[in-house]
Amino acid sequence: MLWYAIQTYTGKEERLAEMIRLIVPKECAGECFVPYFEQLHCWHQQNQVRVLRLFPGYIFLSSDDIEGLFQHLKMVPAMSKIITAGEFEFIPMYDGEAEFLLQMMDQDHIVRLTYVATDGKNHVSYMSGPLEKCRDSIRNYQFKKRFAQIRMQIAGQEKTARVGIILNDDVRREMSYGKVEAPVRTPEKYETPVQKKPAADLAPGDRVTVVEGAFEGNVAVISQIKCSDVQFSVHMFGRDIFVEVPAESVRKLA
Repeated sequence: MLWYAIQTYTGKEERLAEMIRLIVPKECAGECFVPYFEQLHCWHQQNQVRVLRLFPGYIFLSSDDIEGLFQHLKMVPAMSKIITAGEFEFIPMYDGEAEFLLQMMDQDHIVRLTYVATDGKNHVSYMSGPLEKCRDSIRNYQFKKRFAQIRMQIAGQEKTARVGIILNDDVRREMSYGKVEAPVRTPEKYETPVQKKPAADLAPGDRVTVVEGAFEGNVAVISQIKCSDVQFSVHMFGRDIFVEVPAESVRKLA
């Protein structure tokens, strides 16, 4: 399958993608979607996660039959208007560009929050999430605004995009979903850590509880030990993510 980017009016992306999925036969078009990303915002003293368009004004779709696809696109009412107005832009994507985008998104085509740990001097010491797969593409971090800017190639042109991050200070605060542009169901609130009692000793496979720090109270199984740190997964944001904490902050459970 070859991938293409269709440029359309901002705010009309999802409606157009829905019409394409309904009208264009599956043998002419594969996947058709609008990409989104999560970003953390502070609103009225509460942390909110917003789901926003990653590339406003763009739809992405795949096809092995470009001529047949174009003929059917002209049958889509909204697309017909764009073509007639001479504002139609159908851009082929180069090898690797679509794969880069797809590997960051989940099944809902959303780039979820990346957990980022720093050394206290704005130097990233660890991360877990979508950004982990594209560290070399990170342009800069905006820690106060909770996002990182990454460089991406779309049809050979360099573009920047925001990817949301979450820091230690955010983990223990109550968080809920705010503005959601994506047409998917989201939970009202993020899950909070379950409080458990501590204990003590260490190796991969050990069941431990975190006794201090941002993940205090979480119970997990150690997957890896790195020097003086241990790595394990915790259930947050409705899914499992890998985190890393100092070994002295966990206690082994019997």
